[in-house]
Amino acid sequence: MTQMDTSKVSRWDQHGREHVVRVHRTGVQRTIRCDTCGWRRSAQFLPWLKAEEHLAEAHQATVDPTAAKGTGRPGPLTPRGTTGCAP
Repeated sequence: MTQMDTSKVSRWDQHGREHVVRVHRTGVQRTIRCDTCGWRRSAQFLPWLKAEEHLAEAHQATVDPTAAKGTGRPGPLTPRGTTGCAP
């Protein structure tokens, strides 16, 4: 029996709407499908990159919910109990 795994790529557009593309994996085969418009594609290599490209091109959804505000990249890690600011 083959195991099926699912992950998702989500981005927000300029109107604050969330758009999600799910990546389904069965063995070495990956299928990506957009929850918003139903777009579907088979992708053996870099499925998450193709999902991000679809969200940007088709839905203008480029805001990454996991990124730090305003930078488009994840924020720096700070140890517990610190604020990350200089004294």
